[in-house]
Amino acid sequence: MGTVDDYLAGLEPADREAIARVYAIARAEVPDAEQGLGYGMPALLHRGKPLVSVMRAKKHIGVYPFSPDAVSAVADAVAAVSQTGLDKGTIRFQPEHPLPDDVLRALVIARKEQIEG
Repeated sequence: MGTVDDYLAGLEPADREAIARVYAIARAEVPDAEQGLGYGMPALLHRGKPLVSVMRAKKHIGVYPFSPDAVSAVADAVAAVSQTGLDKGTIRFQPEHPLPDDVLRALVIARKEQIEG
Protein backbone atom coordinates (compact mmCIF):
# COMPACT_ATOMS: atom_id res chain seq x y z
CA MET A 1 0.00 0.00 0.00
CA GLY A 2 1.03 3.58 -0.52
CA THR A 3 0.12 6.90 0.97
CA VAL A 4 -2.99 7.36 -1.20
CA ASP A 5 -4.19 3.81 -0.52
CA ASP A 6 -3.62 4.28 3.21
CA TYR A 7 -5.56 7.54 3.17
CA LEU A 8 -8.47 6.01 1.24
CA ALA A 9 -8.68 3.09 3.66
CA GLY A 10 -9.48 5.46 6.53
CA LEU A 11 -12.36 7.30 4.86
CA GLU A 12 -16.11 6.90 5.13
CA PRO A 13 -17.52 4.95 2.15
CA ALA A 14 -19.09 7.93 0.30
CA ASP A 15 -15.94 10.01 0.64
CA ARG A 16 -13.72 7.05 -0.29
CA GLU A 17 -15.69 6.43 -3.48
CA ALA A 18 -15.63 10.09 -4.54
CA ILE A 19 -11.92 10.54 -3.80
CA ALA A 20 -10.89 7.18 -5.30
CA ARG A 21 -12.70 8.15 -8.50
CA VAL A 22 -10.56 11.29 -8.88
CA TYR A 23 -7.38 9.31 -8.28
CA ALA A 24 -8.50 6.65 -10.79
CA ILE A 25 -9.01 9.29 -13.47
CA ALA A 26 -5.61 10.79 -12.70
CA ARG A 27 -3.96 7.37 -12.92
CA ALA A 28 -5.64 6.72 -16.26
CA GLU A 29 -4.18 9.96 -17.64
CA VAL A 30 -0.76 9.47 -16.03
CA PRO A 31 -0.22 5.70 -15.75
CA ASP A 32 3.30 6.08 -14.38
CA ALA A 33 2.15 8.24 -11.45
CA GLU A 34 3.39 7.01 -8.10
CA GLN A 35 1.96 7.43 -4.64
CA GLY A 36 3.77 9.80 -2.33
CA LEU A 37 3.38 13.10 -0.55
CA GLY A 38 2.90 16.61 -1.88
CA TYR A 39 3.24 19.33 0.73
CA GLY A 40 2.51 16.73 3.40
CA MET A 41 -0.66 15.46 1.72
CA PRO A 42 -1.15 12.01 0.19
CA ALA A 43 -0.71 12.57 -3.53
CA LEU A 44 0.11 11.11 -6.89
CA LEU A 45 3.52 12.15 -8.14
CA HIS A 46 4.74 12.48 -11.71
CA ARG A 47 8.46 12.59 -12.33
CA GLY A 48 8.93 13.08 -8.61
CA LYS A 49 6.71 16.18 -8.47
CA PRO A 50 3.22 16.38 -6.96
CA LEU A 51 0.55 15.86 -9.61
CA VAL A 52 -2.67 15.87 -7.59
CA SER A 53 -3.96 15.33 -4.08
CA VAL A 54 -7.59 14.80 -3.09
CA MET A 55 -8.63 15.12 0.52
CA ARG A 56 -11.69 15.39 2.71
CA ALA A 57 -11.96 18.72 4.51
CA LYS A 58 -14.58 19.60 7.08
CA LYS A 59 -17.14 20.94 4.58
CA HIS A 60 -15.99 19.64 1.20
CA ILE A 61 -13.61 17.43 -0.73
CA GLY A 62 -10.65 19.36 -2.06
CA VAL A 63 -8.73 18.62 -5.23
CA TYR A 64 -5.23 20.09 -5.05
CA PRO A 65 -3.26 20.11 -8.30
CA PHE A 66 -0.38 22.05 -6.69
CA SER A 67 -0.71 24.72 -9.34
CA PRO A 68 -2.91 27.81 -9.66
CA ASP A 69 -2.36 27.65 -13.43
CA ALA A 70 -3.83 24.13 -13.60
CA VAL A 71 -6.89 25.33 -11.67
CA SER A 72 -7.19 28.33 -14.01
CA ALA A 73 -7.13 25.96 -17.01
CA VAL A 74 -10.42 24.42 -15.88
CA ALA A 75 -11.93 27.29 -13.88
CA ASP A 76 -14.79 28.03 -16.26
CA ALA A 77 -15.83 24.38 -16.47
CA VAL A 78 -15.62 23.99 -12.69
CA ALA A 79 -17.63 27.14 -12.05
CA ALA A 80 -20.37 25.78 -14.29
CA VAL A 81 -20.73 22.49 -12.38
CA SER A 82 -19.28 22.82 -8.88
CA GLN A 83 -21.71 23.11 -6.01
CA THR A 84 -18.91 24.30 -3.72
CA GLY A 85 -16.41 26.29 -5.78
CA LEU A 86 -12.75 26.90 -6.32
CA ASP A 87 -9.97 29.27 -5.49
CA LYS A 88 -6.59 29.77 -7.07
CA GLY A 89 -5.15 26.47 -5.82
CA THR A 90 -8.09 24.24 -4.88
CA ILE A 91 -11.23 22.87 -6.45
CA ARG A 92 -13.93 21.93 -3.96
CA PHE A 93 -16.88 19.58 -4.42
CA GLN A 94 -19.29 17.36 -2.50
CA PRO A 95 -19.52 13.59 -3.04
CA GLU A 96 -23.14 13.94 -4.12
CA HIS A 97 -22.08 16.51 -6.76
CA PRO A 98 -18.91 15.05 -8.29
CA LEU A 99 -16.84 16.89 -10.85
CA PRO A 100 -17.31 15.59 -14.41
CA ASP A 101 -14.69 13.19 -15.73
CA ASP A 102 -13.70 15.53 -18.56
CA VAL A 103 -13.01 18.37 -16.12
CA LEU A 104 -10.85 16.11 -13.98
CA ARG A 105 -8.99 14.83 -17.04
CA ALA A 106 -8.32 18.38 -18.23
CA LEU A 107 -7.03 19.35 -14.78
CA VAL A 108 -4.67 16.38 -14.57
CA ILE A 109 -3.43 16.90 -18.12
CA ALA A 110 -2.78 20.59 -17.44
CA ARG A 111 -0.72 19.72 -14.36
CA LYS A 112 1.12 16.91 -16.16
CA GLU A 113 2.09 19.28 -18.97
CA GLN A 114 3.41 21.79 -16.43
CA ILE A 115 5.57 19.14 -14.82
CA GLU A 116 6.87 17.98 -18.19
CA GLY A 117 7.31 21.49 -19.55
